[in-house]
Amino acid sequence: MVSIAHELAKKQKEISVSEFFEKNKHILGFDSLTRALITAVKESVDNSLDACEDASILPEISVKIVKESNNEYRVIVEDNGPGIVKKQVANVFGRLLYGSRFHTRAQRRGQQGIGVSAVVMYGQITTGKPAKIRSKISDEDVAHECELVMDTKRNRSQKVKDDFVIWDKEHGTRLEVNLKGKYVQGKQSVFEYLKGVAIVNPHARIEFTPPDGKRIVFERATDEMPPHTHEVKPHPEGVELGELLNMAKYTEAKKMTSFLNTEFSRISLRVAREILDTADVPYDLKPSRLNLNQAGDIVDAVVKVKIMSPETDCLSPIGEGLIRKSLKNVLGEARASFYAPPITRDPKVFKGNPFVVEVGIVYGGQLNKEESVQIYRFANRVPLLYQQGACATTHGIENVDWRRYGLEQRGGKGIPYGPAIILVHVASTKIPFTSEAKEAIANVPEIREEIELALKACARKLKTHLNKAERKSKTRVKFDIVQEIIPMIAQKSAKIVGKPVPDIAGTITKIMNVVWVEDEVAYDKKKHRVSVKLYNYTPKSQKLHVHMVLPFDKVNEKSLTHEPSEVRDGSKVTWDIRKIASAEAFELAFELKGLDRDEYDNELYVSGIDPASVIGADVLPGDWDLEHITITEDKATVEEASDNGEIDYDEGAEVIEDEE
Repeated sequence: MVSIAHELAKKQKEISVSEFFEKNKHILGFDSLTRALITAVKESVDNSLDACEDASILPEISVKIVKESNNEYRVIVEDNGPGIVKKQVANVFGRLLYGSRFHTRAQRRGQQGIGVSAVVMYGQITTGKPAKIRSKISDEDVAHECELVMDTKRNRSQKVKDDFVIWDKEHGTRLEVNLKGKYVQGKQSVFEYLKGVAIVNPHARIEFTPPDGKRIVFERATDEMPPHTHEVKPHPEGVELGELLNMAKYTEAKKMTSFLNTEFSRISLRVAREILDTADVPYDLKPSRLNLNQAGDIVDAVVKVKIMSPETDCLSPIGEGLIRKSLKNVLGEARASFYAPPITRDPKVFKGNPFVVEVGIVYGGQLNKEESVQIYRFANRVPLLYQQGACATTHGIENVDWRRYGLEQRGGKGIPYGPAIILVHVASTKIPFTSEAKEAIANVPEIREEIELALKACARKLKTHLNKAERKSKTRVKFDIVQEIIPMIAQKSAKIVGKPVPDIAGTITKIMNVVWVEDEVAYDKKKHRVSVKLYNYTPKSQKLHVHMVLPFDKVNEKSLTHEPSEVRDGSKVTWDIRKIASAEAFELAFELKGLDRDEYDNELYVSGIDPASVIGADVLPGDWDLEHITITEDKATVEEASDNGEIDYDEGAEVIEDEE
């Protein structure tokens, strides 16, 4: 009699990876009809963007969705990328876990070789129809077009049709696939996904045609390509014990010193010796003979030895300037009243993988005051629409006490309420997603903490703006009342005593006792016209320094009403205003030429004056060199602000300590 164990052994067999995902398509993001359609667009667009950037081509991507029947749609995604050579088309689109990026330690949208081939597989499963792929490379006169299906048992594709066609594009790729889905509008829709893509890929032009045929275009906000990323070796910080042992097993290095020096980034021979000395591991030990205890000691020693931060050329962050410009380009000027200067943190490491966190905050305007803030989550320039509650980004937002920064937050935890949009982008050589669907970032402590620090830094700028706006508003009300009532009192008093109406300018200045700053930027005929007016509503004359951040090489010198006293680094401009008499005004004006509308916003600061008496301008930040400036009468000098953190002049000069 055959034992049960032998019977069970006969039933055991290898499972094809494509067969596994065929039966578990929800893992890849095809768990509902609505999400399936978005996932199909997402994976196709990601492939197009990566291909264009690899070839240094400004992306032009077209997405079209055609309704075929009740729940069947035809998705067409076309790009102007370099194209795919004929022999690789079947592998790229019809074979799971086939790609060029899995072993590359550099920032990419796609890494696993699953995405677009999973779209082809899902379309085949749900409609039984083959996918149609057209591709053309620059050195060929015609395009290659084929129709293919996937053999999930063997994880291979089968061509149903193969031909050459005339295509008027110089190069590019077009994917056409029929699938079961559901087209919806709202927060989790194809439109919202493409809007997110446009925000974090300001160099891309995206054309979208939904089922109703009304074409929507997201124009590119810049012609500047993202910096090209280069492959790097793992950074030693955060490398796990098992990974270290595995690397030591397969390295070609003969000694531990050369192993650490050649297999990791930022480890020189000197640092390698310091790590081995700390771990008490011999320099000339063969890496293949490294035992478990020694490997553990090396991992512990890495934390104790000072090692340079990871290289940044493996990452492609959006950048502070482009985040702001792109948000304005996609959301529109009228949508919000304030765009907080975005924050890009310095690179950090988790498990040997460098990463960078970027944050932007938009406030006011037409945004809803009664609802929770809108959260835009991104990873490697890809929008994350689903699993918001499971994402490290959301956890980071929930852990910040937003009440300190002017937003409502019930209980001091959770997603805040108010008219705001919070953008968080995480760029890394390896994003730790919670699943293969790549919809949420795992709650890795190093990443979550960086997100929180970036959020707080950006939120402090929001709070400064809100405090300044509130104080200016209150002072404006006071000023309007004084301007209206005091002249009436003077007129009636003069009439009663039978004397001329006195000059009340001095009285008004004594009551107001502020230096009022009004700045304005107007854009017309490709020129920015900048005006800064300072009104001295104090009883004595005032002197101060006005500082602005601007591209001084773009200033029309003939338009300058006053020459600056200093221009530093080509952008830090200072005017030394020696005297503004009481009740008098001073105006700076100039024109900037050669900039797009969104390329300039007034960044205005003052120094050399009590900041509590200035309305409409911030105190000079600590990253300016102040050796040439004499600051007097300050309650808290800028040097102190630089040492202690950030100064917030709500209710006087209060120093807020750096939360990092």
